[in-house]
Amino acid sequence: MAQFTSLSLTSLLLIAGGVVLVGVLLHGLWSARRAGPRRATEDGLESRMEPQLDPVEAAALEPEVADVPVAPVARPPRRPSVRIDALIDAIAVFTLEAPISGEFALQHQPPSHRAGNKPFQIEGLNAETGEWELPQPGQRYSEFQAGLKMANRAGALNEIEYSEFVQKLQAFADAIQADAQFPDMLEVVAHARELDQFAAAHDAQLALLLRAKSTAWTPGFIHQMALRHGFVPGQLPGRLVLPSPDEGAPPILTLNFAPQAALAENPEAQSLRELTLALDVPQTPAEQEPFAAWQDSARLLARDLEADMCDDRGHPLGLHAFAAIDTELKKLYETLAARDLPAGSAAARRLFS
Repeated sequence: MAQFTSLSLTSLLLIAGGVVLVGVLLHGLWSARRAGPRRATEDGLESRMEPQLDPVEAAALEPEVADVPVAPVARPPRRPSVRIDALIDAIAVFTLEAPISGEFALQHQPPSHRAGNKPFQIEGLNAETGEWELPQPGQRYSEFQAGLKMANRAGALNEIEYSEFVQKLQAFADAIQADAQFPDMLEVVAHARELDQFAAAHDAQLALLLRAKSTAWTPGFIHQMALRHGFVPGQLPGRLVLPSPDEGAPPILTLNFAPQAALAENPEAQSLRELTLALDVPQTPAEQEPFAAWQDSARLLARDLEADMCDDRGHPLGLHAFAAIDTELKKLYETLAARDLPAGSAAARRLFS
């Protein structure tokens, strides 16, 4: 039979007080928790998470960032130079980290743009227009290039001239903090010699003499007769020119007499018996028919001046001579065009100068 241990009244009261105290403490904790900020519970967090997709489904829904086109920084299209041509120029390139002003570039350019007897030009790529142009104030340039003519009527570019070019342009590059790239000297010189050989074999400057049959002429009389046939005074003494219809282009023909007669204190006291009518073939496009202009001018001037038409050795020129020259000129025009140096083009005018 079970036995119960009797408890005194005092013990029962103490037990009852402990139970009440525990209840008060638990009620305080509950009230404090309700009064504080709401916190996520583990169950609540799991229930509110974004549902996980199957990897295949996720790949199908995920945007492909790599395929989204990114708009490039707008830059003007780069246009070819009208002054520098790889056909006849050795070209050095100067790369910049950031555009510089035209004033800064002009300040550091070489004082002379010649290497020996070969001219060179420095161009800047305009950062706004994309045009290659001669540096000018008020503009900014993102790149530069320099073109050294490899041949002209003075001959082919040589090693000394090319070295002078590199020296001058390297100083320019250092001053504007640009990375300079120069073509190989041996390749440039070899190309220059080949270009010079071609030019020498296909250069043509026609000249005929107009010789007085009897009465000599004064400079004023020559001017008067030449003006009738479209000639105008040239920039040099003793020179008249038949201008090209293209603005800024070289003249089609030149009519020359002794410059000392034009510079004399009293030009009208001078007596002249000989004129030279010249045509520089590579300088004028074939489409302008410069040979026909040369032949017609010679005939008309000879008539008005009462002069004979002669070659440079003094032999009379007849119709057969003109016909033979015309045939050879047509072949020359075709050869120049096949070399991408058609007569009258910018490159041809620069090469044959």
